[in-house]
Amino acid sequence: MRVADGVEVLEITQEMQGRTATICPALLWDDRDVVLVDAGFPGQLELFRAAMARAGKPMDKLTKIVITHHDLDHIGSLPEVVAAAPGVRVLAAEGERPYIQGERTPIKMTPEGVAQLTAGLPPEQVAERQKAAAARLASMTLPKARVDEVFKPGDELPICGGLVVIGTPGHTPDHISLYHKPSRTLIAGDALTADNGRLNGPPTGPTLDMPHALRSLRSFASYDIAAVIAYHGGLVRAGIRERLAEISGSG
Repeated sequence: MRVADGVEVLEITQEMQGRTATICPALLWDDRDVVLVDAGFPGQLELFRAAMARAGKPMDKLTKIVITHHDLDHIGSLPEVVAAAPGVRVLAAEGERPYIQGERTPIKMTPEGVAQLTAGLPPEQVAERQKAAAARLASMTLPKARVDEVFKPGDELPICGGLVVIGTPGHTPDHISLYHKPSRTLIAGDALTADNGRLNGPPTGPTLDMPHALRSLRSFASYDIAAVIAYHGGLVRAGIRERLAEISGSG
């Protein structure tokens, strides 16, 4: 789905565990770069290849991949995409780098992360979740790829006319969102979700610190946003400022 000149939402849909799941990575380009923001679940290389081809940007032209955070549905196909795009460079926040490179266990698969996600639940449910996370960890080969460049909140990346890094911690401690200046598009990662063109807050189940995540949304108020790309939910164009104020509690 075209958002503006040089901005496309890639709709990646797959049957997973008996249900249809759709993610919405962003693709940006200009006369120098082709940039993918986030890289899907494991095993989605060919879906990404097809989606990029439909957008008129073959995968072998990809120059950069920017990662908003290290959750499995955002870095799952990263190693395969890197292998399929010679010369591509991976960019991420410094705090996310050790998880992406496989040097640390994904935070939501650790006992501490599970406990944080299940705070307030009965102890037996916390133990059950910890056991399930340990089983997944033991049975999976976790994706990992090198990170070539790191950035910090407030940086403006010299990519596609200017890509501002906005710190939006809460979903993960170092989660970031991106503001594409030429098109006034906010690429929210998991800082926001959407449903039928309406903005909603971060996903409730996998957000480590919801109060912090909601406070983080207040940083969007200083940007002139014409469109939002939510990784889960897709493109939103209407009622953005009002919904951000409602969701963040600042209105």
